[in-house]
Amino acid sequence: MAGTEQPETPPENQADSARAQFSELAGDAQGGGVMNIELLLDVPLALTLEVGRTQISVRDLLALSQGSIVELEKLAGEPLDVLVNGTLVAHGEVVVVNDKFGIRLLDVVSRAERVGTIQE
Repeated sequence: MAGTEQPETPPENQADSARAQFSELAGDAQGGGVMNIELLLDVPLALTLEVGRTQISVRDLLALSQGSIVELEKLAGEPLDVLVNGTLVAHGEVVVVNDKFGIRLLDVVSRAERVGTIQE
């Protein structure tokens, strides 16, 4: 009926709610305490070696064929960028080890620089 309000009744299966309580974590974000890093050691990460980048129009992309050359922004001989999950972590050069390509790290990006690129 219009104008008649009835009090809201909770569902029969609804349990009593209480505020969750959590204990303090060991350590802090500044590295003052000891955290169990063993939990993270098996997490897979995508490692990418970037030779260079360029921008290309759709027209030029569709015109590419076998033997086409795409000019990149980096100069020949410049170190490659080493990215982990899209974040720059180091610079290096290509090496051959047992008939496979590898990379020799020349420079590891500082923690402050890595954090800065994540926030951008």
